[in-house]
Amino acid sequence: MDLPELIEIAQKERALEKPVQIRCCVAAGCLSANSQAVKQRLEEAVTAAGLAETLEVRSVGCMRLCCQAPLVEVESGEWGMGSGEECKQSPHSRLYEKVTPDDAPSIIAAINGGETTVKQGDLTHPFFTHQMPIVLENSGKIDPERIQSYIGAQGYRGLYHVLREMKANEVVDTITRSGLRGRGGAGYPTGLKWATVAKAKGERKFVICNADEGDPGAFMDRSVLESDPHRVLEGMAIAAYAVGANQGYIYIRAEYPVAINRLQTAIHQAQRLGILGTQIFDSRFDFKIDIRIGAGAYVCGEETALMASIEGKRGTPHPRPPYPAESGLWGHPTLINNVETYANVAPIIRKGADWFASIGTQKSKGTKVFALAGKIRNTGLIEVPMGTSLKQIVEAMGGGVPDGGVVKAVQTGGPSGGCIPASAFESIVDYESLTQLGSMMGSGGMIVMDETTNMVDVARFFMEFCMDESCGKCIPCRVGTVQLYKLLTKISEGKASFADLELLEELCDMVKHTSLCGLGQSAPNPVFSTLRYFRDEYLALISH
Repeated sequence: MDLPELIEIAQKERALEKPVQIRCCVAAGCLSANSQAVKQRLEEAVTAAGLAETLEVRSVGCMRLCCQAPLVEVESGEWGMGSGEECKQSPHSRLYEKVTPDDAPSIIAAINGGETTVKQGDLTHPFFTHQMPIVLENSGKIDPERIQSYIGAQGYRGLYHVLREMKANEVVDTITRSGLRGRGGAGYPTGLKWATVAKAKGERKFVICNADEGDPGAFMDRSVLESDPHRVLEGMAIAAYAVGANQGYIYIRAEYPVAINRLQTAIHQAQRLGILGTQIFDSRFDFKIDIRIGAGAYVCGEETALMASIEGKRGTPHPRPPYPAESGLWGHPTLINNVETYANVAPIIRKGADWFASIGTQKSKGTKVFALAGKIRNTGLIEVPMGTSLKQIVEAMGGGVPDGGVVKAVQTGGPSGGCIPASAFESIVDYESLTQLGSMMGSGGMIVMDETTNMVDVARFFMEFCMDESCGKCIPCRVGTVQLYKLLTKISEGKASFADLELLEELCDMVKHTSLCGLGQSAPNPVFSTLRYFRDEYLALISH
């Protein structure tokens, strides 16, 4: 395949588009609310109304406002087609929320000039208008199971440009200048990691996509893979060319069956078109991607444990160095990034490093995808520029706490992160600011808590999670998390003394500094942050 063939596919895809697009979300959240039946009834209603020539019902990925699932968006320049009204010049969208199969005829009638009682969403709400979609630019717009839909949205243009017009070191330089940092943890510079793997000597090199998203309340990577799988494949292929790899693996947990199925479909489609495999785009570059399904162990999100699992071994971490960039999968240099990191690569190649670097803050470039959950009105996915304040995210976009409640804190970074009090919500979201607040970016989970939340119980919940998920290889994590959980339980039940509180802090420090991998090293973070900002709640329970 060459560029003219790509352009031809895109043109055919655009030619097939009908004046009215009815997009039905078929991501996991909406599917669980029966959106597949909604789509079927919409198709039947279109046929019954005799509008099949002008209306298209399309399966799309996540539309972000998950609390209102199932979601249906209608985009048209011809509202009131049957009413004699003058057609609008620019497309106009209507978002329908909590749609049932029985609502389908009413939605079609509204397109044709009638009235509808189906609940409509407000697309001018800050939840939508304050977002800057880069990773999510195709989510809710393209059909994730049709490669033609992705190609029609400029898909695989970046890969073609890289293979035909750029040298490998130029690709690495572009990613470096963009300022992209890893979106799965502490924000290690992506370009620096790529450069290290590119310079490493080895007969074989590997590229791995870490899709083992295990943080409670996090669903960003799952949604990207369900909504735009080819975007991740393209990013991995560009990375492989840049570092000199010919084999890639996507490590994904078995709890994501929709994402797994769509990834498998995407890989097969790309192979049939010659976009994956041998001599991609008539170049000398060969690249193959395979899927490896994990059993759900949280520790396998740690890169050395992940590689052990791919190799067929028990998923336990090992000390570093050597780092994967030098000696990774089967002892070969290996590049590991997460889903969101790879999803940023193709846009950077298409639009340039300077474009991406102009977004965000001085040290944190681009955007970040967050999963808003907890005691908040608008739960779902958001993508905002780095530097957006917590207040804007929680209060403006999230809509605050339902039923007039008061926000108490927000927890970021999963079990590795911390709880940030409402008094600090003027702070911006970037890697350095969150670290200063005692939390971290992590993969992007953001759980909101109201004034009824007991912060000692929050710390206890996350410690129980880390205790259960510890692989048991090192004593500080295996034994320390159990003892921390027992101390937190004792405090929560009002049976602890001030000596127990002192012991809790000493033990947290020991576990943090002596555990083998990131799971144990970060397990005390929720305790540290709640002690820092909500110490009075610990003292009240002890005094009582």
